[in-house]
Amino acid sequence: MSVGGYSKLPNGTVVVALNLPSPAADAPAGVRVLVHARNRARALTRLRNLGLRAVYLRGNAAPPTPDEITAVLHHPDGLIWRTADTLTLELWHPIKALLRQ
Repeated sequence: MSVGGYSKLPNGTVVVALNLPSPAADAPAGVRVLVHARNRARALTRLRNLGLRAVYLRGNAAPPTPDEITAVLHHPDGLIWRTADTLTLELWHPIKALLRQ
């Protein structure tokens, strides 16, 4: 089950953040995915349409930080990811880079 959260923006849209297990079998850390959408249901639908079928958001245990919100708002697709390991400084990647791996 994924841990995540959301943040509602002043214009009515939301940013949803989810920590998902890594798709690579040999990778120890999972990935953190950020989605910008009109509402939470549409954000999860965007992920499901990309093939991430078992994605659910229950609760608000790990909402996106202000830096993460800024990153996803400045990305043209509004859908980015990076490894969930907080010890390394890694740039955000477009979701297409994750699905290619």
